Amino acid sequence: MNTRRKLLAGLGAVALGGLLWQRFPVEAENIIDVADQGSAPQDGYFPNVPLYTHEGERVLFYDDLVRGKIITVNMMYVDCAGACPTMTSNLRRVQELLGDRLGRDVFMYSITLQPELDRPEHLAEYVRQQRLLPGWKFLTGEPADIKRLRYALGFYDPDPEVDRNLTTHTGMLRVGNDRNERWTMAPALADPERIITTINHVDNAMVHTVYRSEQDAARLG
Repeated sequence: MNTRRKLLAGLGAVALGGLLWQRFPVEAENIIDVADQGSAPQDGYFPNVPLYTHEGERVLFYDDLVRGKIITVNMMYVDCAGACPTMTSNLRRVQELLGDRLGRDVFMYSITLQPELDRPEHLAEYVRQQRLLPGWKFLTGEPADIKRLRYALGFYDPDPEVDRNLTTHTGMLRVGNDRNERWTMAPALADPERIITTINHVDNAMVHTVYRSEQDAARLG
């Protein structure tokens, strides 16, 4: 088992309920750098399962949505009456703050936990009701594929009884840079500005920009 798989599995086991945020706060020195940077993910690292977007487009998870990209992923479902609507509203603010980076430098995905019920047309209606902006994809697929994906992304609990509770998996946001194999998590209900900071910490272009700005400030000051 490769280092990245071990890391993601370990994170998944503690991520639920906000524990990961306590262990890995969003500070630059605490961003999780995965080993073997620069190499392509090994077969099976992320299941390359077929999915459907809320727009009805068929995509492959790794090839079309992840490869070489900076992404955020959260789990949700349309009938969720608890945290999901609030979480979606919070992430809408993240979407707004990303501006023209969304769909160019950063890609946002939400995956349903109820693929049997949430078909593309239902997700499209959810997007409309939540008044979400273009560029954020909501995804569904076959139940077995969604489960494989959920485990690969770390949205699971080692206790089977807890794991069966869908609301257990809706509180966290996976953030990653596939190109540099940097992955972390943040609470989906964290301040949107802090989530943006998390995204920026896995985005080399943003990190380098901040670093150069600090150097320039020191030089001029």
